[in-house]
Amino acid sequence: MPHVEPGMRVGLFGGSFNPPHAGHELVADIALRRLKLDQLWWMVTPGNPLKSRNQLAPLSERIALCEKIAHDPRIKITAFEQALGQSYTARTLEKVRQKNRGVRFVWIMGADNLKSFHLWQDWQAIAKTYPIAVIDRPGATLAYLSSKMAKTFEYARIDEDDAASLASRAAPAWTFIHGPRSPLSSTALRAKAD
Repeated sequence: MPHVEPGMRVGLFGGSFNPPHAGHELVADIALRRLKLDQLWWMVTPGNPLKSRNQLAPLSERIALCEKIAHDPRIKITAFEQALGQSYTARTLEKVRQKNRGVRFVWIMGADNLKSFHLWQDWQAIAKTYPIAVIDRPGATLAYLSSKMAKTFEYARIDEDDAASLASRAAPAWTFIHGPRSPLSSTALRAKAD
């Protein structure tokens, strides 16, 4: 895990990054600015339990591609999930919290993941442990109104104008951040490459 100090504000942005693209960089830029983060960790996963691994590029390749496109020095490319032997986000986040006491973490996700967030193992535990910033993605803007997560935790939603305070809030707390959206997706890029 990257080095952090107590009191730092750190975003956790997990995904397959298969391949990483400018849309990931845009989400990272929005999160860094709007949430006033000291660091943003791109947690490159060995594999997503909800997705097929048939077209999954090797982890080392995905890490190298992430390092190529992540230009902000506050972005830290990590693959510690593999070293932890975890494949479920809830378990990984539990370990992150244990090893980094006093750090103010925020889980970052694209709005496209919000609609299926309730399928993640222990998704409610994640929402009750970490403040969550949902960044708008094309075709997913209304997910924050209709998703099971949004409905379940409606009472914990804060206005996006208060997004900079999210890292200081106790979970559950979440916000939906509108902004520029990239039409790029890893799925589409893989399909185009075939």
